[in-house]
Amino acid sequence: MRNTRATQLLFELSKSGRRGVRLPAADVPEVPLADLLPTDALASAPPPLPELTEPELVRHFTNLSTQNMSVDTHFYPLGSCTMKHNPKRNERLANLPGIIDLHPYQPADTLQGLLELLWNLQEMLAEIAGLPAVSLQPAAGAQGEMAALLCAAAHFRKLGQQRTKVLAPDSAHGTNPASAKMAGFDTVTVKSTPAGYVDMADLESKLDLQTAVFMITNPNTLGMFDRQIAEIAKKVHEVGGLIYLDGANMNAILGIARPGDFGADMMHFNPHKTFSGPHGGGGPGAGPISVSKVLEPYLPVPVVVRDENGFHLEYDRPESIGRVRSFFGNVGVLVRAYCYIRTHGPDGLKRVSENAVLNANYLLSKVKHIFPVPQGDRCMHEFVASGAKLKNDRGVSAMDVAKRLLDYGYHAPTVYFPPIVREAMMIEPTETESKETLDAFAQTLFRISEEPADLLQEAPHTTSISRPDEVQAARQPIVAWSPKV
Repeated sequence: MRNTRATQLLFELSKSGRRGVRLPAADVPEVPLADLLPTDALASAPPPLPELTEPELVRHFTNLSTQNMSVDTHFYPLGSCTMKHNPKRNERLANLPGIIDLHPYQPADTLQGLLELLWNLQEMLAEIAGLPAVSLQPAAGAQGEMAALLCAAAHFRKLGQQRTKVLAPDSAHGTNPASAKMAGFDTVTVKSTPAGYVDMADLESKLDLQTAVFMITNPNTLGMFDRQIAEIAKKVHEVGGLIYLDGANMNAILGIARPGDFGADMMHFNPHKTFSGPHGGGGPGAGPISVSKVLEPYLPVPVVVRDENGFHLEYDRPESIGRVRSFFGNVGVLVRAYCYIRTHGPDGLKRVSENAVLNANYLLSKVKHIFPVPQGDRCMHEFVASGAKLKNDRGVSAMDVAKRLLDYGYHAPTVYFPPIVREAMMIEPTETESKETLDAFAQTLFRISEEPADLLQEAPHTTSISRPDEVQAARQPIVAWSPKV
């Protein structure tokens, strides 16, 4: 009742349109704070916060926000860890009361609208992947990898097979070998050819009856679609292994190719890369997985199912690997993904990928004479340029270029990954950037390539923090407020 009354009072205040409205006294007696909280949860004294006026506080956080880069303020060509435009419409829809006011402990019959939405999302992801069974539980792409590999491990245990190896290309995301280790496997690296594809001879030499899974990103981290994928899947399947498709780069093939159709047995989606969701600062995240019918019994619980009584969460799966997170997924991110898919539809998703590929190839054509692209003149959604010549000729590194881009108002591309390219700069413009933006970015790279080496080596010059020790900052972050910072 107290919350209802407070809402009513705020509504009356907003309707009045006048300042200084005198609110009527609440008709609910005030309850002492000590009666609402345990004694040991009460502070002995107020926190030592500075006394500030509202304008001072607003200005502080507004000015602080201008020191950050985001897709709303700058071009953000962050290859691999894509920063994709998040439509504000999806943000509004994900914040509707019927979504954010729900509680995961509510009975299923009071959650029918949300469960129907999630069930439809499972069905759409299954169709996009070409793999029939989906779990929305994983909290990130890396956790999706681990969850799918745990499903694979459960599958082989049921078959009575002791498979120990997970194979991954040397261009793989670092999460691939980490996920394999977390799932109890040893990782074996497969070489890439100079053209950036899987070295088939090296793969065949490492395939045996101990091979559980080959993890492949396709399109790969070099921005190349490996056209050997059907042959790769055939050879892995011949030794009884499974194909894991790292779905980080699905933005390049939506509506064009389905991993299940070219041999994948399981995969994860990165909704923030592919279907537009918040990304950055370690979260929030989601990493749904799609798997083949053979692996379906092992999916994490709960799974949203539909029967004659409606929608409900199914927990009774004896062969499931169990929970991988609390409740049934990061619903806010999943709702955004649902809105994105429904907005575009099948034809629209295909156009998304076509435009992403077009933008990446256009930008590649503009910069390859400045920063060569070792893997060729064509790419998918991203490409990896090399700053090795600039490094050899003038001592200017890819990191120097990345730091200098900040002075021009651009977020830097991913640098030094994948490690098989010297002085790598991975650039992904996504599908929503204009030709004018891409032209300006290419011109800026050309300008930077002609600037004095000492200017570049000391960049950035316009930010409040220049070149911190990033390793130490990650290992020993300063999270306490200080007037000196």
